[in-house]
Amino acid sequence: MDKYKRLLVIFLAAFMILAASGCRPQQRPEGEGPQLGNGKKPPIPEGISQGENQEPRLKVYITDTQEIKEMAFEEYLPGVLAGEMHNDWPEEALQAQAILARTFVMEFIQDKGGSKYEGAHVSTDIEEAQAWDASQINERIKAAVQATRGQVALHNNNYIKAWFHAHAGGQTAAAKEGLDFEGEEPPYIKVVASPDSEEAPPEDANWTATFTKQEILAALQKVGQSPGDFNSIEVAEKGPSGRATQLKIGNATVPAAGFRVALDSTKMKSTQLESITVSGNQVVMKGIGYGHGVGMSQWGAYQLAKDGKTPEEILKHYFKDIRIVKMW
Repeated sequence: MDKYKRLLVIFLAAFMILAASGCRPQQRPEGEGPQLGNGKKPPIPEGISQGENQEPRLKVYITDTQEIKEMAFEEYLPGVLAGEMHNDWPEEALQAQAILARTFVMEFIQDKGGSKYEGAHVSTDIEEAQAWDASQINERIKAAVQATRGQVALHNNNYIKAWFHAHAGGQTAAAKEGLDFEGEEPPYIKVVASPDSEEAPPEDANWTATFTKQEILAALQKVGQSPGDFNSIEVAEKGPSGRATQLKIGNATVPAAGFRVALDSTKMKSTQLESITVSGNQVVMKGIGYGHGVGMSQWGAYQLAKDGKTPEEILKHYFKDIRIVKMW
């Protein structure tokens, strides 16, 4: 009986070894990132495609010269990266930004079909797309673009909306909260703690802005409200991260994200408000962070890079269940 027991034990041990060997993760090509889901890729938008796995070509409207310039995708990207992030930042932060910048263009063209400037796929108009500053391109910028060549961020095999902002004020926002996003909340957007660097400008981490009542009223008119005179401004509703989503100004209630843009988003730097006071003709706002707060915080990416995180780890800190794939 002992002999048969020993044979059974040997058989079971051999079976378990064989089963385990069949479940080992396969090695993946360097730089392609983990292949989540079924590993499929979305098509390159038809208007810019040069064929599968081939680098697309873009027609870019240059706002400074008011002309359309055709260029390879990777030729266009350094100007965006230099316009959106400091060119002396850690390479991991620059690479994370490059992946988002590339993804932004792919999703923009696929979703909108092209630029508002006739004949162009995308533009250097920051109100439409991304910043672009060819004068700030240096070797670090070029290296970050080359290191991430063709890489984009996907969720369920679709290009994500590659949102980013300057400083999260310690916590990122939901899309509906920070951007007054009209569609369903994207499943890859999440509210997370953001380790925004202490090296960020103090006026971005904690800001104070002063407006006249006339400036407030002019902004309200832009969003379709005319409340008349007012003696107070209150936060009527807040979102998951604590940012204001609705402001009550006199008799008017307005979406905070849209009001911020109408007022001046470089002065009212965020909707993460700490106080609002109305005294005479002056309105003083105090808040934390800079930008809408959705997606990747650039100063958070800076700190994560300093902490030794890879570009993929930085992006996965801010976006849920995404994968990074190489399209060309």
